Amino acid sequence: MLTKNRIAPEKTVYFRPEIKSCPHCRSGLRFCHTVWKKNISTLQGVIRAWSIGYRCCNPQCPHASTVYRSAEAEMLSMKHSSYGFDVLALVGELRFKHHKTRQEIADELNGRGVKTSDRNVQMLYERYLTLLRASVTDQVREVLQPVVNEHGGIILSMDGVQPEKGNETLYVIREVLSGTILAAQNMKSSSAADLETLILPIIELGYPIIGIVSDGQRSIRMAMERLLPDVPYQYCQFHYLKDIAKPVVDLDRKLKKSVKKNLRGIRDVEKKADKNACLESEVAKEYIAAIRSLLLEDGDPPLNLPGMLIYENAKAIQESLQRCLAKKGDFTPRTSVQNNQQSKPVH
Repeated sequence: MLTKNRIAPEKTVYFRPEIKSCPHCRSGLRFCHTVWKKNISTLQGVIRAWSIGYRCCNPQCPHASTVYRSAEAEMLSMKHSSYGFDVLALVGELRFKHHKTRQEIADELNGRGVKTSDRNVQMLYERYLTLLRASVTDQVREVLQPVVNEHGGIILSMDGVQPEKGNETLYVIREVLSGTILAAQNMKSSSAADLETLILPIIELGYPIIGIVSDGQRSIRMAMERLLPDVPYQYCQFHYLKDIAKPVVDLDRKLKKSVKKNLRGIRDVEKKADKNACLESEVAKEYIAAIRSLLLEDGDPPLNLPGMLIYENAKAIQESLQRCLAKKGDFTPRTSVQNNQQSKPVH
């Protein structure tokens, strides 16, 4: 019996809409349900991705039933696929640029930590071709028209995936509300002028565009602002938070190194504790184990900084040690007290 292919995620990431207020009535958005969740294999590892849906909290809003979801999450992979766009872009590059066979592509992917097989590579190759065939067709119109009728317009997101530096970049334009891929193309140049040629056919459809979402790539922003100057533009909050927190993350990394440097003598203490069989040595070993565990803390920057976690935990251990030292000599095991009492002669 064939077993289901299972990939173990290295971390879990929750994605929420990049917009905080309704684009129609400007009321706040609130959680409604989980749109989807799945494991996704990327060139950077396997993640467990959750896409969280939000709705307008104003019941009088004409589009109160509209579900808004994260454009960042939709940019990770295609629907019904557990492989990221970066993996698909690499498959296309290995096939068309390096002319490798399916088995050679599978070996390359497995060598990069992406678990796959010769047969599965064929599926990935076909999905890559589907991306390249994505264009403004009657089929796309059939999908977009109901979106416009229900939500009053479409929201565009654009992102580029480059498997390796110096090679072509796969640019994908997606309609956020429906998740429909509107355009996908391998491009040698990432200039604003070249990106406009990919965006313009979508604008010429004539559908109202009520919002744009992208990362901080300057050429994408310039192309969108030049073609759609009056459309609200949202910088992806994940990238925004990551960029704005970079100075803090750098300082936290220095703090982490400094704390670890001050704890380098722990091995010498451990050797001394191993040579003694007294009660104090057993207590010291417990503290050493706690220190070793906190040194393995990785955190989840920028919101959960590892340096601060290590510092706070180290400070708590230090305070505990000080309390123990203050009580030194006051503690006598109950069994010892009883033995001493029993050994005293009765007068």
